[in-house]
Amino acid sequence: MKVIHLDELNGTDADVEHGNWRSRRLVLAKDGVGFSFHDTHLKAGTTNDFWYANHIECVYVYAGKGTLVNRENGDRFELKPGTMYLLDEHDKHTVIVEEDIHCACTFNPPVTGREVHDENGVYPLLTEDD
Repeated sequence: MKVIHLDELNGTDADVEHGNWRSRRLVLAKDGVGFSFHDTHLKAGTTNDFWYANHIECVYVYAGKGTLVNRENGDRFELKPGTMYLLDEHDKHTVIVEEDIHCACTFNPPVTGREVHDENGVYPLLTEDD
C-alpha cells in the first residue's frame, strides 16, 4: 500500500514544472502498477499543445475552465469541473486555459517522471531501465 499527500511531492523529482503547467506525479513507473497518476495544474491565459504519441492519457478536470481542441479535425470541447477526456488514439490536442485548470491524469504506459515534452509535445517512451 502506498499513501502520500500531494504536498509531500513539492520540490521533489516528482514535482515537474514547465512554465505553463505544473505536474506532481503521485504514481510512477517505478511503483510497478502499470500506469502513472498525476495531479496537474495548467495556468490561466496559456495555450498548450500536446501529443502523446507513445502513451494513452485520461484526464479528469476537477477545477477551472478552458477548451480542448482536437488538432486532427478541429473539434472543440468545453473543459469544466466534471469533464473527462480520453486520448485513446494518441490524439494531437491543444488545451486553451481560461481559468486555472486542475486535473487528475493517468498515463499508460506509465511515465518514469524523467520525460520532457519535445518540440511536438511528445513524451519519449522511457522505462525505469533507461
